[in-house]
Amino acid sequence: MFEIESKNQDEITIITKKGAIKFNIADGNIDANLAVGKIEGPCEAEIGDATIRGVATESGKTIYDVEINGIHIGVIGGIEENLDDLVADILCTSSVRAVRELEPKLIIAMGNIDGMVSELKLTARTEKRLKVKSLDSLPATKEVVVLT
Repeated sequence: MFEIESKNQDEITIITKKGAIKFNIADGNIDANLAVGKIEGPCEAEIGDATIRGVATESGKTIYDVEINGIHIGVIGGIEENLDDLVADILCTSSVRAVRELEPKLIIAMGNIDGMVSELKLTARTEKRLKVKSLDSLPATKEVVVLT
């Protein structure tokens, strides 16, 4: 089990039993309170329960594929490049195009939430923290979650 929270539209924090990992899309870094400091840009890392792959995009930004207990979380914000390099059961994004291309089961809205919800013709539910127990616990049909 893990939880996902967001304090602002550029950051997603994934919390596991072994610690918290904060992804900052605007700055292109990962902060997991490691002795070496923040991880910048593209990478491959194992932090606690998470296997992380940071993928460089054509514009020099970084998108992330995070795998925890067989569940893939794409953390991309509004970036729409190099989507073929991701698998996402859960997608943290503000991009309607990315949702259509990657077909996630669950969308965590970042940025223009109203535009995304209306364009995808979905409703959004609001949570403080999203708890994910297993792949089977994800919704059968696409859902949008807004983290506050």
